[in-house]
Formats: sequence, C-alpha cells, structure tokens
Amino acid sequence: MGACSSTQNTKTLKAYGGGRGGGDGVKAKARVIHVDGDQIQEFKQPIRARNITSQNPGCFICNSESMFIGSCVPQLPEEELLQPGQIYFLMPISRARIPLSLSDLCALAIKASSTLGKRSSFTLR
Repeated sequence: MGACSSTQNTKTLKAYGGGRGGGDGVKAKARVIHVDGDQIQEFKQPIRARNITSQNPGCFICNSESMFIGSCVPQLPEEELLQPGQIYFLMPISRARIPLSLSDLCALAIKASSTLGKRSSFTLR
C-alpha cells in the first residue's frame, strides 16, 4: 500500500496472497476488500471494475498499491480489469476526495490483514 512508513503492512498483505506473486501456492486471485464490512471477494477470472461497482452503488474501487499518504485515493477506471495477485478496496465515494493520512492507510492495512486472516470469503469464477 503506497507509502506507509512501515514495510510490515506490505509484508502482511503479501503473506495473505497480496502483491504480484500470490503467495498461497495456488493461482493468484484478484481480491476486493469491502471497507464498510468484513467481506472479501476473490476473482479467479479477470473482471472489470464496473462489474463490482454496479453491484455496490455509491462505491469505487482502488488498488492498494496506488494509495499514498497525503494523496486522494485514485479511483480505478470502470473499464479496467482487476489483476490477479492484487488487493483492491471497495470504498465509499465520500472518501474519494479526502487525502489519506498515515493513520487512514494503516487502518486500511489492518482491515485488510484482519479480513484476509478470517478467510470469510467467497470465490467467483
């Protein structure tokens, strides 16, 4: 996740299959973490961002690797394909124009770690 002051958050995400390499010994999946709940979606096959946002009005998708302290969260274009091995967040539109603080970024890393650790997910083909 962007420029968090500690590399621990990135290591945590990669330990759960985040980042480019997957990490869990199986084919990498794109993962979408819902920040307003404890839900994670995993996609084995390519899927466009709009397929997820259309089911979640008032939300947008962002790539965890494009989030930086002091910057607004960049929205993934609706036509973009989610990439295997990447972790994405589904966030409310209200957060789109608010620059991320260190505490915001670390809270998202904790949310990802907690959600991925629970493995209360479902996989879509």
